[in-house]
Amino acid sequence: MNNKNINGVLEDLYSVVKKRDHTNKKNSYTKFLLKKGKDKIASKISEESFELIIDYLNGTKKRTTEEAADLIYHLVVLLYSKKISINDIKKELKGRQNVR
Repeated sequence: MNNKNINGVLEDLYSVVKKRDHTNKKNSYTKFLLKKGKDKIASKISEESFELIIDYLNGTKKRTTEEAADLIYHLVVLLYSKKISINDIKKELKGRQNVR
């Protein structure tokens, strides 16, 4: 997968999070997280990070992939809740390209 594809996936996920924030569906997990606020979102980042580490050290490739996807999803929710766009992250990473 090239950078354009991964950028598209992250931007698509960010768009889904934004849409779910504005939905009226009561069973939206994303809406639930955003409504609960920073403490809940931070807790989920901590939980998913821990699960990813455990599966990285002891789990299968499949489980590690699943936990990585969970962490990325929750990270995008965190970024959205802080009004940080995927473009903001791209700019930051681009600025670090020539830093040793």
